[in-house]
Amino acid sequence: MKAGDERIGAISKLSELEAEWARRLAEAEERARTSGQSDVADYLALRTLNDMARNTGVEWLLATFTAQAGEANRAGGAIVLTHTDAHRFRVGNSTMVGRRLALSAGVRVLTVEAGWPRTPGDGIVRGGGLATARISHFGDSRAGVELLLMQSAEDGAPRWLVLDATGAQPSAPLEESHVRQHVARLLH
Repeated sequence: MKAGDERIGAISKLSELEAEWARRLAEAEERARTSGQSDVADYLALRTLNDMARNTGVEWLLATFTAQAGEANRAGGAIVLTHTDAHRFRVGNSTMVGRRLALSAGVRVLTVEAGWPRTPGDGIVRGGGLATARISHFGDSRAGVELLLMQSAEDGAPRWLVLDATGAQPSAPLEESHVRQHVARLLH
């Protein structure tokens, strides 16, 4: 088996698991509705909506970094990308489960980790967020930031917010220009 085949197999298994989970949640919601347990059905519907927002937010974050690395490579950047699915990482006392993207340029590495707790034993996302992410630069801890995925009050869309230096309060929304700066820092 080639290295690429191994990754495709892991993605396939993860996608099958996520599809099975979504199917079972939908069945549980339907059973709750038909048995008159509207509070349970409403909870399951909210969970499904939140999971969709989480997946969309994580996918956007990683796709944006991937696109910026692609632009840098077209300009001569030589960045190597490595994806890891079902990645576990600690944030405070909680364990997040999600995805990891590592961008390597020589000995420099920019890592993006994004996820959320999947079981009660994993803990919580601080600050009432849907998910959390961490951007870190190997050898330059001051350049790293933590992110919190929140639903916008205006339109309910998921938005990544950059946390302040204490990691306690959102200070600004994450924009593509921030991602571009992180990729540029990797190359310089």
